[in-house]
Amino acid sequence: MPEQARIEEWMLRAVSRLARCSEAERNILPSELHDFPDYSVLKEMIRHINAAVFPDFFNRRRGDSRLREYFIGMEVERIFDILCAEIPKGMAFSERASLGTESGRGREMALAFVDSLPELKRLLLTDVKAIFDNDPAVTDYGEIVLCYPAMRAMLHYRSAHLLLRLGVPLLPRMLTELAHSMTGIDIHPGATIGEYFAIDHGTGVVIGETCVIGNHVTIYQGVTLGAKNFTLDAAGRPVNMPRHPVLEDRVTVYSNASILGRITVGHDSVIGGNVWLTHSVPPGSRILQH
Repeated sequence: MPEQARIEEWMLRAVSRLARCSEAERNILPSELHDFPDYSVLKEMIRHINAAVFPDFFNRRRGDSRLREYFIGMEVERIFDILCAEIPKGMAFSERASLGTESGRGREMALAFVDSLPELKRLLLTDVKAIFDNDPAVTDYGEIVLCYPAMRAMLHYRSAHLLLRLGVPLLPRMLTELAHSMTGIDIHPGATIGEYFAIDHGTGVVIGETCVIGNHVTIYQGVTLGAKNFTLDAAGRPVNMPRHPVLEDRVTVYSNASILGRITVGHDSVIGGNVWLTHSVPPGSRILQH
């Protein structure tokens, strides 16, 4: 058989096998095939959110302060349009519903998100202040906004957490996974994080779904706030219940510490580097490696 014919035969055989829909594949597909939420569109939306909350850094037409509201308005309108298109896709996929029936609910969720953008901005500015206060290497606030991976991760997380609270499925996880791939910081959108949250360096940080983090908390690279174990239901599937740590206000966790399980780290505590912590500690604790 000529070489080209042999290559074509092998390719056609691979295509034929790939085209068969296995039982495993049918289990993960929605009942109706439609457009799924688009990662590239969500990345664009994050750029618009960045430009709306930090217009002096990410809007090239920022020079004329008289037009400030006009240009911010353009960003907000684009955010709303993207959410109106993408939220129904996520709902249709996650709820196995028809895409056309979700547009009304999606529009209301998009409006609620836009209405919450000022609060989102306020929270992000507290994160900027927290990083500035905890890192002597910072030269000014603007450096944090422009350069620090923690701010990118928190922009994604705080946007995703807001969408999750509004009842939006799928999109929140996609947003935090985008940040994870860009920064190495893995924050589940379901985690609850208070004001003035600082992550220094950040690579390898993991924050689980049911974590509750108070105000003025600082964590360093490699920190894991994870589950120690989980409960299985009768079918052998993990039960989604609180299983991650609670960090009260003004806790500091140094690099590569692992805090596991539904335990509480009391306020004003310090958890040293490389510590493996699986029990609650009272306020003001100092847990160090010896």
